[in-house]
Amino acid sequence: MRQPWIVGLVMVCLPLATVIVLASGRRAGTIVRSGGLANLSFLLHTTRLSPSDLELGGELRGLTPGTPRYLTRDDLLTLPQVTYTVTDDGNFPGPTKVSGVPLEDLLGRLSANPKSDMVIALCSDQYRAHYPRAYLFAHHPVLVLNVNGQAPSAWPTDPEGHAMGPYLISHSKFTPSFKILSHADEAQIPWGVVRLEFRDERAVFGAIVPRGDHAESAAVVAGFRIAQQNCFRCHNQGREGGRKSGIPWETLAAIAAASPQYFAAYVRNPQAEDAHAKMPGNPGYDDGSLRALTAYFQTFSP
Repeated sequence: MRQPWIVGLVMVCLPLATVIVLASGRRAGTIVRSGGLANLSFLLHTTRLSPSDLELGGELRGLTPGTPRYLTRDDLLTLPQVTYTVTDDGNFPGPTKVSGVPLEDLLGRLSANPKSDMVIALCSDQYRAHYPRAYLFAHHPVLVLNVNGQAPSAWPTDPEGHAMGPYLISHSKFTPSFKILSHADEAQIPWGVVRLEFRDERAVFGAIVPRGDHAESAAVVAGFRIAQQNCFRCHNQGREGGRKSGIPWETLAAIAAASPQYFAAYVRNPQAEDAHAKMPGNPGYDDGSLRALTAYFQTFSP
């Protein structure tokens, strides 16, 4: 096989292995950060060499925006990693040892604009998880390479039996950093991750900024913040957002405008409105949160 071009090389120098103890009033867990004194080479490939390659896109350093590149699993395994036992990740049935590369490290080494960009994880089922800078530095999510010391082929499946590889994202411990009405900051822990994008946060969220005369009302602003972290994972607005649901932003807006009570009831408990609905419910959302989301989506209706 012809050797791929080497189009990017970032040299990284790290200190000897460091152990960081997390604390929140008590010992919550231990992260072991591995890395040696030797420089590590970072190779980007122009073509996919294996189905397990991680695709990279968006605004990559030194490349025209939108140019795709790839990292093999072996490439990723050469990078400095953190290792910890996670106890509060809903993807795992119990305490699980994971190791991987922090997303904020990848942002710093790969992004053309690390001070303004966000990381977006795209999954095989068209789900998207968005990691703004504030989230990255509050929660330190990790691109997981090994689970209990094993490669993806040996990873557990999700509750519905889906394979969780080739990559997933987890945290050592997740503590919500904000709360908007009854919506608390949620852990973004997608599995089936196949691509990472490095994008300008303002441009991505700009696609779903509320519109019209009521765009700056308190309810609409609250609904916007909730939709950023919740609805945007599975519903798209143009080229931005997830496509797992197959229902775009404009359709949500039309439902919110025409049948606000139905819209709110569906968000809270989809299966009660449609027995075949696959969307997970939001039973913890109070009436105020549902009114805020409804008001927000109504700003997109003509």
